[in-house]
Amino acid sequence: MRIMKGLLAALLVLPALASAEEIGQVSTVFKFVGPNDRIVVEAFDDPKVEGVTCYLSRAKTGGLKGGLGLAEDRAEASIACRQVGTIHFREELKDGEEVFKERTSLVFKTMQVVRFLDKKRNTLVYLVYSDRVIEGSPQNAVTAIPILPWAPAPAP
Repeated sequence: MRIMKGLLAALLVLPALASAEEIGQVSTVFKFVGPNDRIVVEAFDDPKVEGVTCYLSRAKTGGLKGGLGLAEDRAEASIACRQVGTIHFREELKDGEEVFKERTSLVFKTMQVVRFLDKKRNTLVYLVYSDRVIEGSPQNAVTAIPILPWAPAPAP
């Protein structure tokens, strides 16, 4: 019963997380069967902070297992978040709040992006990391955005 409640709670939270849009990809290893191994670049907007877009690059495993969604992707990822408009908080922010999550293996491994607000420096900080049910990875990347007034670009 606990497991069912946990799964239901997880399903209710999913719509609140950002979904990524693929920007592009490059092939890194040729595979005879199935898709090649590749690095994918994705973008997502912070669901609670208007005016912020994050760009994520990560490895995707190809081959037969990768094509079927059974492969485990590597833990490495890189992130760069940028102010793309006036920053406006849609809701109150919680430190360490998950803003993006994606499965990187069939069951046990996920990649997550969490947000912190550094009030002292008036800066948003985003951290990407990978975790497993049993053992996580220390591999991570961080990016920060100072909260500044937004001036639109001058007309040409």
